[in-house]
Amino acid sequence: MGFEQRINYQLNKYPAVKKVVKQIYQRTMYAMSKKIKSEGNIVRVSPDDPMHEYFFGYYDKSPWDADDRYMLCLRANDTWSDVSPKEPADILLIDTQKADDAPDRVEKIAETRSWNVQQGCMLQWLGPDYQRKILYNDFRDGRYCSVILEMGTGKERIIDAPVYTVSEDGKFALTLDFSRLYNLRPGYGYYNLPELTKGVALPDTPCIWTINIENRNIQPLLKYSDFASFQPRPEMQEAEAVHKVNHLMLSPSGTRFIVLYRWFVGQRKYTRLISCNTDGSDMYLLSDDDMVSHCCWKDNETVLAFANKKKEGTGYFLMKDKTQKYLRCWPSLTGDGHPSYSPERTMVVTDSYPDRVRMQEIRLMGGDERKNEVKVIARVFAPFKYDNDTRCDLHPRWNHAGGTVCFDSVFEGHRGLYILECASAI
Repeated sequence: MGFEQRINYQLNKYPAVKKVVKQIYQRTMYAMSKKIKSEGNIVRVSPDDPMHEYFFGYYDKSPWDADDRYMLCLRANDTWSDVSPKEPADILLIDTQKADDAPDRVEKIAETRSWNVQQGCMLQWLGPDYQRKILYNDFRDGRYCSVILEMGTGKERIIDAPVYTVSEDGKFALTLDFSRLYNLRPGYGYYNLPELTKGVALPDTPCIWTINIENRNIQPLLKYSDFASFQPRPEMQEAEAVHKVNHLMLSPSGTRFIVLYRWFVGQRKYTRLISCNTDGSDMYLLSDDDMVSHCCWKDNETVLAFANKKKEGTGYFLMKDKTQKYLRCWPSLTGDGHPSYSPERTMVVTDSYPDRVRMQEIRLMGGDERKNEVKVIARVFAPFKYDNDTRCDLHPRWNHAGGTVCFDSVFEGHRGLYILECASAI
């Protein structure tokens, strides 16, 4: 781990201090650097429209339909002033087979009132066909909900809860408290409703729910206190420790899920990676070295995560579920990113946060995690306007054919949706 990464890791424990130190350091280094806007074979998919912001959302979902023709996208007026803007965002359908100037290439198909700048509104095509229906979160009639929209007919089906992660067969989902998340992790929650657990450090209330998409039944699954009492550590038991959960991800089979369980003692942040059956049973502590960040399932038995291992340092680790077995992957990668496997599991894509001169990278790796095959396939500039909680993470995502990734970026001065061909890059 280099000097900058060691400093960054220590500052991650104290987020408020990190913001100030990072901004001073980056502005100083940028002033002395060569100015680069972008590098790589990058193609814009969203309209050439500097008056609006275009983006998709998180890295664990794909904007493409099953045929890789149509792409989903959000359009907003402002994504730099607030982490969860107080105005609706448009939901767009982009026909990538039509010319950029074709009047019917981009169609507004809906809008959402519950969205944020990091994960959007959990917009996605609904499985198992990923073609006939889309799903997204919204706020209607004074409550959060998720909407299933039938393409072509415009017919809606409303579920009385927002979704976080959805099974590949489209039959059920998991969700969490987006209002508590809004207060404790700006940029990932929704502002629309006040947090019912505000001021309660460790609520004895549900924090994860299951949603049966077919019959719209919603049931509580686990409480905050369930996580706090699971193999407890002394820091978790302190009276001032504030607890939350985030980043739910279902396994490909939909039988288990992973979750980041976090607690804060003052400004000090601790994170555990936990796996669990979707009925709440067989909870397992996969990583407990204080820092775990972005993850993805490789298959039903293994999870790739960026984490700190006290014996290894920070990096990407392939972890065997329900065991303490793990493999250090691509040793040269010691900085955080958002990883995901290609559909055939032959490649992995990830990104980076802005470096000392505000450049971000998209990196492509081979599917053999034991080899140090890492290729930078794009670099883009991140203007200071988009920083901290309103930053624009690239969040690279695969198409269904597995030869193209798309990402959000602000290198043209506003958020846009872009693609990169990478089938022959490794």
